[in-house]
Order: sequence, then structure tokens, then C-alpha cells
Amino acid sequence: MRLETIMRRFPSAVDLGARTGAFAKALAGSDAAEKIDLLIETDLSAAMLGRDGVRVVADEERLPFAPNSLDLVVSTLALHWTNDLVGALVQARLALRPDGLFIGAMLGGATLTELRQSLLTAEAELSGGASLRVSPFADANDAGGLLQRAGFALPVADVDRVTVRYDHPVELLRDLRAMGETNVLTERSRTPLTRRLLARTLELYVEKFTEADGRVRATFEIITVTGWKPHESQQKPLPRGSAKMRLADALGTTEHKA
Repeated sequence: MRLETIMRRFPSAVDLGARTGAFAKALAGSDAAEKIDLLIETDLSAAMLGRDGVRVVADEERLPFAPNSLDLVVSTLALHWTNDLVGALVQARLALRPDGLFIGAMLGGATLTELRQSLLTAEAELSGGASLRVSPFADANDAGGLLQRAGFALPVADVDRVTVRYDHPVELLRDLRAMGETNVLTERSRTPLTRRLLARTLELYVEKFTEADGRVRATFEIITVTGWKPHESQQKPLPRGSAKMRLADALGTTEHKA
């Protein structure tokens, strides 16, 4: 857990999109548990929050917390459901105290790439066109820029790719439905996913993405972003042109003209 490496206490913390409390459970089993005095779990669904502890029904884009009232905001795989991702990040920044920390994990653009490719190819074959049937996700290359646009300082982003393997792609579809991760875009195609289209999609999935042991793979890209609410104590880049040493000297190499 990244909090274990941060030498800081967080008197008040909020978990955005807590769902069934995965972050709280992971926190309880880590060395970072002693760094947080109060953890408030939020979710848009009241049914998800029917457990003991401090729970608040809240929308990530309209947080009910006062400005400068929190020390830490975390989000684990919930922000891809927001209508306005930058706006949600701005809400988190406003709720943080100066030098407060935001850590968020979100699904990246390579997530479900195998399913996306299979659906697009199958629909193009059968109807001569294709529609968006898998929700879009954040681009890993733009993750740090999202934090900067939201006003965070010292942004950092890194990417992990997790490969899940199934005996058949239909099992992946069952998992996605059970997770509540089906397509909910308002501008998606209203044409039903026909049996013929589904069958061809599954055929293509098996043809293209079966591994040596006969199982198919599904990729999940997880982007983790970290940013701090600006504070005067934070390190800042030196003004342009203020360098006192050539880069070649610092690297111990010879400079070659372009």
C-alpha cells in the first residue's frame, strides 16, 4: 500500500466510491492503519454502505465536505463512472487541506482491450459499422495531466496491468455484469446485442486471445495517480534559465551539437 511509504499522519480521510469497503479492509491489514485516525467511506449507493462505521451517501462530483476539511482522499476503481472526471478531482482538491494528499486508482484505456477488439470486429463484419459497447477509460499517458488540470501539485502516475484468464470469454461477461460494469453511456447504440453478434464476438475472442493452455485472457489496466493540494512548503521548480551547471557536466558526458 502506497500510504506505508508516506511519512505522514492523516487525521481525517475519505474513501470515494468505497463500495463494499475494500480499501478499509486492506488498510486494516497494513502498517498504514495507524496513520489514519478517521476514515469516512462514501458511495452513491446507500445499499453499499449498510455496514458499521462512518458512512456517507455522496456523489463524487458533488462532495458534501467543507473546503479545507480533509487530510487525505482516496478512490479505488470508482472514478471511471464519473461524468466529469476533472470536475470530480477538483471537488477532491477543494475538500483537502493545503498539503493534503489525493491517491486514486482508476481503470485505464487498455482495460478490456480484447473484448473491445472482438466486439468492433464482429459488428463491422455483420452490420458494416460499429458502436461503442465498452465504456471509455482514462488514457495512461494523460493521467498526470488530469491532476494538473484539477489543480494538484507534484502529480505522479504509474500503471499496472493485470491479466485475468478464463476458460471461456462468456465467463468474463458474467463477471462484468455481476460487478455492475456494463455499458451505461447515454449515447450508446440502442440496437440490442443480438445472439448472432454475441456469438461472433465470442468466436473472435477465442480465435485471437486464447493462450497456450487453452484459456483466454482479459486485460485490466490500473492507473494510480498521486497529487498534493498546493502549499507553500512544497518544492517548486527553479525559474527557467537559473541553472548553474550544464546537463552534460552533471551527467559526466560530452555534449554534441545537434
